[in-house]
Amino acid sequence: MKLNWKSFAIFLAVIGPGIITSNVDNDAGGITTYSLAGANFGYTLLWLLIPITVLLIIVQEMGVRMGVVTGKGLSDLIRENFGVKTTLMVMTALVIANFGNVVAEFAGIAAAGEIFGVSRYILVPLAAIGVWFLVVKGNYKFVEKIFLWACLFYVAYIISGFMAKPVWMDVARSTFMPVFPTTNIIPYIIMVIGLVGTTIAPWMQFYLQSSIVEKGIKLEEYKYSKWDVVIGSILVNVVAFFIILTCAIIFMSGEHVETIKDVEIALMPLAGKYATYIFAFGLLNASIFAASILPLSTAYSVSEGIGFESGINKKFREAPQFYIIYTLLIVLGAAIILIPGISLITIMYISQVLNGILLPFVLIYMLLLINKKSLMGKYVNNGVQNFISWTSIIAIIALTAILVVSYILPNYFA
Repeated sequence: MKLNWKSFAIFLAVIGPGIITSNVDNDAGGITTYSLAGANFGYTLLWLLIPITVLLIIVQEMGVRMGVVTGKGLSDLIRENFGVKTTLMVMTALVIANFGNVVAEFAGIAAAGEIFGVSRYILVPLAAIGVWFLVVKGNYKFVEKIFLWACLFYVAYIISGFMAKPVWMDVARSTFMPVFPTTNIIPYIIMVIGLVGTTIAPWMQFYLQSSIVEKGIKLEEYKYSKWDVVIGSILVNVVAFFIILTCAIIFMSGEHVETIKDVEIALMPLAGKYATYIFAFGLLNASIFAASILPLSTAYSVSEGIGFESGINKKFREAPQFYIIYTLLIVLGAAIILIPGISLITIMYISQVLNGILLPFVLIYMLLLINKKSLMGKYVNNGVQNFISWTSIIAIIALTAILVVSYILPNYFA
């Protein structure tokens, strides 16, 4: 019994990076993508969350294992093992994708504000200042506690899902019996790529591994970090499940939606005023939460890749490049959203599709690194992990190729 309590205490000390990284992925872009999946395809994409959860656990566990065994972040390892040119290429692609994601977070803040009648010109600057102070003036333990508390508010989506009163038999059938479309194939493929990209985003792998290293998790604590990843991966997809489920009621009603505000408005007569407000509150919480993490992830990745000092525990003068990158992403991301006439929904949705396209390249480098015995020793991947990972990479690349060809030969896919 004493040993069990000791193990539980160690788990509580280690827990954080896995749960935070996964839950941040239910950000503005993710919520928008899940909402549009439900509103435009009903329950038909619920089945996809099962293989996505399995893949997310495998990918996140690889990041934890590399961080614990090597004591280095993913960008560090890519630079040391593949050279500066490769690192520069990966970092450039990551910064472009992450900047789109940062803009998407502030778009989510603006969209949520519109539901509550608060102008984006007030809410977005306040949010930008708030997340900047949280990270720049805090330390790792303090920031992690704030982020863990923010994770609790995702229960809003589970509540709104039950308030939408779905037909549970249809939900169960769609979850465990996939049905593929015979028409509108390209929109379906785009949505599949978007769902994969928003649930297993490239930035997550860099941030999680950097968090493991900065928190100082040791090899003997590795098994507890694995549970941190498993719990986080399941929780994030349970929330995604209820977002899709909630918005599927719009699909059943025949309503057409194009923006996140359309989703909120359409939900009001169908699920009730309170369900709509709970949904909007979830979007606001998620957007502010992710607006802190995504610039932080990018600052970690670029600083490690180039060789700069990085980390929340360091002061501004100790890691100036790290904090300058973080500050620039927040300022520029918020500024774009304040441009009149900017399309919030386009930014949020396209950013997730871009994640899905970039993801295979990040996973390839992760797999090459984690299977390197000189680096990982006995902690290399097993056959099952490699099979699932490589199969997923090939599937994502194939879907992306189909998407590209569809734009070149549109009549063939009509």
